[in-house]
Amino acid sequence: MNKEDFRQRLMVALDVPNAQEAWIKRDQLADHVGWFKVGLRLFVAEGAPLVRTLLKTHKVFLDLKFHDIPNTVAQAIESAGNLGVQMVNVHAAGGADMLQAAVQAASAFPNMKLIAVTVLTSDSMPAKQANALAVERALLAKQAGLHGVVCSVHEVANIKQACGHDFITVTPGIRWGNQDIQDQKRIANPAFAIQSGSDYLVVGRPIIQAENPASAADEAVNMMASKS
Repeated sequence: MNKEDFRQRLMVALDVPNAQEAWIKRDQLADHVGWFKVGLRLFVAEGAPLVRTLLKTHKVFLDLKFHDIPNTVAQAIESAGNLGVQMVNVHAAGGADMLQAAVQAASAFPNMKLIAVTVLTSDSMPAKQANALAVERALLAKQAGLHGVVCSVHEVANIKQACGHDFITVTPGIRWGNQDIQDQKRIANPAFAIQSGSDYLVVGRPIIQAENPASAADEAVNMMASKS
């Protein structure tokens, strides 16, 4: 696996306030990452037009963590599919009926991966409890027909063991060197994430707030490749 393969497994979270800032980061990182993640802050500010523009150059993970009654979530998934995003998520805590409704809606969009949030990486629950809950919710998501989950690096191995190697794991909480962990609790560096079996790494502030975002992204990719 070469470095370009790892670039396609690096998702940069565009945790910025508006489109103007998003375009600056997109241009700085254009040839250095394969994916951008659009979360609540930016989507609420700029909406679908920003996502459509990003999709002209990069893959997009729409990270809105839908968690509502089944019909409402199904309609939201349909809207995400119509946008053309390659990945979207729901919250596994919504339960089996909601997850199944999301899967049914997503089935109309074969190029879109549907994943579920297990336990937020900012949650301070004990590691053993977080691991058990993440595996439980991953199994629920798999049984409902989702493609994978969002989890911390520390839960990946057990989730892969329970759900199979092809079940996608997307891992935020990535930090390295002397970076401030800020509100993250269960963190890991890019090399350890790959070694643990993470399929995609989500990195936000360590790249977008870096003095040179492109160099920071390259550093993450180099660390990922070191464990290939």
